[in-house]
Amino acid sequence: MKSFIETQFPVSKVSKESYKERKSAQGQTLTQLGKWWGRKPLILIRAAILGLLLPATDNPTKDREIFLKLLTMDDEGMWQRKKSSITGNVLKEYLLPREIAEYFDGDKLRSGLSRDDKKELQRRVFLRMGYDERLKYCYRPEEIDGPAPSTWKEINLHLGTDASSIPELVEQLGIRQFGSRPSVGDCFCGGGSVPFEAARIGCDVFGSDLNPVAALLTWASLNIIGGGEEVVKEVKKAQQEVFDKVDKQITEWGIEHNEKGWRGYAYLYCNEVVCPECGWKVPLLPTLSIAERMQKVIAELEPDYENRRYHILIRQATPEESKHARESGTMTSRGMVCPNPECPGHKSPIPIATIRREHEGGLRLWENDDIVPRPDDVFQERLYCIRWMENVTNTAGRQQVKWHFCAPDDHDLEREKQVLILLNNRFLEWQEKGYVPHMKIEEGEKTSEPIRTRGWTSWHHLFTPRQLLYQSLLLQNVLNNNFKFASALLLSLGNCCNFNSKLSRWNPARDAPTDTFYNQALNPLYNYPTRGIKLLYKTWNYEIAINGLNNGKEIFAKNGKDIDISSFIWITDPPYADAINYHELSEFFLSWYEKPLQKFFPNWYTDSKRALAVTGSNEEFRKSMVEVYRNLTKHMPENGSQIVMFTHQDANVWADLSMILWAAGLQVTAAWCIVTETDTALKSGNYVQGTVLLVLRKQISEETVFLDEIYPEIEDEVKKQLNSMLAIEDEDDPNFGDTDYQLAAYAAALRVLTKYKNIEDIDIQRELYKVRQNGEKNPLEEVINNAVKIACDYLVPVGIQTHIWKQLIPEERFYIKGLEIESHGEYRSGAYQELARGFGIREYKSMQASGKANQTRLKTASEFKNRNLGDEGFGSSMVRHILFAIRETLQNEETSSGKVWLRTELGQQYWNKRKEIIELLRYIANIGMSSNMEHWKKEADAARLLAGAVENDHV
Repeated sequence: MKSFIETQFPVSKVSKESYKERKSAQGQTLTQLGKWWGRKPLILIRAAILGLLLPATDNPTKDREIFLKLLTMDDEGMWQRKKSSITGNVLKEYLLPREIAEYFDGDKLRSGLSRDDKKELQRRVFLRMGYDERLKYCYRPEEIDGPAPSTWKEINLHLGTDASSIPELVEQLGIRQFGSRPSVGDCFCGGGSVPFEAARIGCDVFGSDLNPVAALLTWASLNIIGGGEEVVKEVKKAQQEVFDKVDKQITEWGIEHNEKGWRGYAYLYCNEVVCPECGWKVPLLPTLSIAERMQKVIAELEPDYENRRYHILIRQATPEESKHARESGTMTSRGMVCPNPECPGHKSPIPIATIRREHEGGLRLWENDDIVPRPDDVFQERLYCIRWMENVTNTAGRQQVKWHFCAPDDHDLEREKQVLILLNNRFLEWQEKGYVPHMKIEEGEKTSEPIRTRGWTSWHHLFTPRQLLYQSLLLQNVLNNNFKFASALLLSLGNCCNFNSKLSRWNPARDAPTDTFYNQALNPLYNYPTRGIKLLYKTWNYEIAINGLNNGKEIFAKNGKDIDISSFIWITDPPYADAINYHELSEFFLSWYEKPLQKFFPNWYTDSKRALAVTGSNEEFRKSMVEVYRNLTKHMPENGSQIVMFTHQDANVWADLSMILWAAGLQVTAAWCIVTETDTALKSGNYVQGTVLLVLRKQISEETVFLDEIYPEIEDEVKKQLNSMLAIEDEDDPNFGDTDYQLAAYAAALRVLTKYKNIEDIDIQRELYKVRQNGEKNPLEEVINNAVKIACDYLVPVGIQTHIWKQLIPEERFYIKGLEIESHGEYRSGAYQELARGFGIREYKSMQASGKANQTRLKTASEFKNRNLGDEGFGSSMVRHILFAIRETLQNEETSSGKVWLRTELGQQYWNKRKEIIELLRYIANIGMSSNMEHWKKEADAARLLAGAVENDHV
């Protein structure tokens, strides 16, 4: 019997819940443990596992209803999740005039309303809201205990179960399907989302990762967060004990308190270089703004003529001065701007490559015992501002903090020297004991950056002396005490390293430092903060959510090829193509964890296994992937299943993936695309915003087929898939986006391809393992592209009749369909690339008003002007002439101009195709009514008028 997820999936709702979870940032359950890249939302994992366990019945509508109830995504479930009250102003937006009169007295609720009256009003409005609006007032599904008792009656009746909680249901469904509680495995466990959520909903779990940092995070998710209240108390107690000891030691050394008794909270540093043009020492400051939130503080450069350098003055500023400072600095994207007005580099920025002497051999490479730059190094490090905290008593007799931003004085610089002396005196001994990293930075795609741009060769070079001293003290106190859950404190240290390195940014808008890994790279900065111990407190004492997990759970640092544990279900998110360089970036943390891991997990290895990491997209990668998935298939029962999470929309990558899964003995049974990525500015660009869930079963067929026999079968499968999706679509609350239908075509093609044992024309082993030349394609790529073309041709835009759609040339279809997806709010360039591929057209830039990532849209009639008119293809098409006729109507403010153009240019076709012309004009008129198509409003009005004129035209 097929599972629910193999027949349908509430893509839209799961996407919205996933997006909400990702947007909650530090409020997510697992993110507090430490940094890992690309963690999948827990609600996505929950939905995927339940989707595999729930059977598909002959009543798909009821199946969907029950599935949504389980996830509390139905009306009652969302009302159960409601956590905040809807304000009066919002209530009134959803009420009828008579209801407003009944409940309101002006802007306020009427007095005398009972608690039940108010609750009923809240419920009435809440249920009138769309899904997106409701979510603003709701807890996430994981934050409540599951469906209400009354809902379980309906769930059990449909499923034939007797459960009162999700773990009970999972166990009962598992026993029915597998004979025991279901087990879920993940050999690319990363940050632990799959094992943790699987355990939380009642599965036995197995997790492994080649990378020991990932294994540690997953272990902590299950054993610390999942350890229950007593474990969390034990960890919090140990965190506090270590922090207090370090705080006391720092205070005794006198390296944070000044002569006024103020304590250093944050220390701001910048690089300083000698200008190659004028010889002055220049501080490299991308901005002169220091603080903007609580107070306006700026830096000013004052020439020191005697020493040919600059004093950096720190002072309070007006809002106007703060704004000017924010946009001023000595570093720009073009290079260094020398502050010396007599220097040529003052007017023409000096390229950073020149400063780094890249044409003269580059920078000196640092050695192990280098803690600070040597006097002749290009990049010097300079303390230029300290944020002090002063404890004062206010007029009410209460203690409060007064903040000060000051330039360092001679006493502060002496304390800096003392920090260096303290570290130097302990450095070699601490490295030997593992308190200070000893690991070298290996060259790599991301790790070469600090070597090339700063000369840093060891991981401890990425930290200032004060950062090294504090973090090493913390680790020393962890290792020198026999804490029961000391391994959890390694993650406290990892958090400190992430938020307290030379790669951490100072954010003037927040008056605070931020993390190292704000993106997926190792980017050395020109200015950076160091935290005082008080500012490290929350980072060290990270919040821990409490979830008691009593299921079977095993976690290892292990290669996926070597897994020897069987699981009923495997859910994996493998690296692929342009994936994140986990193996490189994680060494930032592993350099600190190296020796402690040997103590806490003696059976684990403690290197990143770079050489074994599954990366890239070449023949070695394909071979490794086949070995991993063949092994997982071997360790899965005949009725077991897998989900592979995948984020790519390139037909060649899909073709490779189909071969990999095929060679591993797997058959694709379904695919769904879930939005999991947040749209922050740092992630703007043509990044993948969705995660594809590929559902797989063991391949059991012995059939062989020829490639040319597959095409008609794929066409039927694509149409069948699209029809099933359209049948359950909801116009008011769409389940699928435009890209989901394109994705469905990929999945349909993969279902057909992978159901056969062999394809006569293709030697799968040879294709997987051979070295491809530039431009050489996977032989299945054409098959998959053809599937997308079938989908594009089959999905006729709403408002266009099928017989008219079939008459249009590919370029016309691309433009008309492109307007439709634009009206749905789709601006990703990848979506338009996929559309062009589906219609088989290569050149479409002339149709675009913008091709920028996440800003892609097509030209309006006016934006086309008269360009490309009469050219081959789109330029001489009926749609292009209609667009120009709309432009003429708008420009001349009369429909006769547009009508004359159509009559003249189309000739007899004007009369023969008049119905088609009218329908296309009305389609464009209706598109312009969309809230996403404001830029089309005038053209849409003109199209509406022109459609009427053409309809009333006669010889």
